[in-house]
Amino acid sequence: MNLFILYDKCSTCKKAKKWLEENNVDFESRPIKEQNPTKEELIEWHKKSGMPRQKFVNTCGQLYRDMNLKDKLPAMSDDEFFEFLATDGMLVKRPILVTDNGVATGFKEEIWQQLLNK
Repeated sequence: MNLFILYDKCSTCKKAKKWLEENNVDFESRPIKEQNPTKEELIEWHKKSGMPRQKFVNTCGQLYRDMNLKDKLPAMSDDEFFEFLATDGMLVKRPILVTDNGVATGFKEEIWQQLLNK
């Protein structure tokens, strides 16, 4: 089953959910704020995604700015980095689509299409 991780108040997440529904994609929804990803999940998804770890950070969020994470995150080891992101779902970029074929953060229709059609 495909896993769709979202924040209900996020317009991009709403757009992505609508796209999944319109394309008859079976998925399980999970609210990122209430059920933030664990360190282990983030590490697994990072490996499965093939993306740089920075792509898992919500750089547009208030927490990112308030905590001055632009300067702090690059110095962290992978272990520290994902442990820190797991402390608050609002630090994690969303939406996230987890499929058998890979993982994507953010919503880019063409990438999601590829993940779902492999």
